[in-house]
Amino acid sequence: MMAVDQMLERAGLKATRQRTVIVRALERSGRPVTAQALHARLGRSGNAPGLATIYRTLQALEQAGYARTFPAGEGELSYKLCNPGHHHHLICERCGLVVEIPSCEVEEWAGEVARRRGFTLSAHQADVFGLCPQCAGGARVRV
Repeated sequence: MMAVDQMLERAGLKATRQRTVIVRALERSGRPVTAQALHARLGRSGNAPGLATIYRTLQALEQAGYARTFPAGEGELSYKLCNPGHHHHLICERCGLVVEIPSCEVEEWAGEVARRRGFTLSAHQADVFGLCPQCAGGARVRV
């Protein structure tokens, strides 16, 4: 992933100390996090930007393609930093771990599914849910 200041600038934000703290906290989290949870976590460390700053930063990162949103229940969204560009996700239903899948691993399948049903594929988005190896009790990982 690119440098934090470049990411923020490309998202249309000035690279302030508070925004840098927000992005660094997202980088350390392997799981999506809500703005409220991020605010609480940063508050415990004494570096808490205001909640409005957190929301604005997360939304700008998402709009610029550097973060992805996931449902967090009760209408709230959680955010995770992602590489920009087309890709998909494996999402653990137990612990919330999110792993990026390169789009090339899904493209052929999506095109075939559409073709068999008479569709001309213009776009797709695929998130695959299940259990990560740790939550599945040490299940073997296939690459």
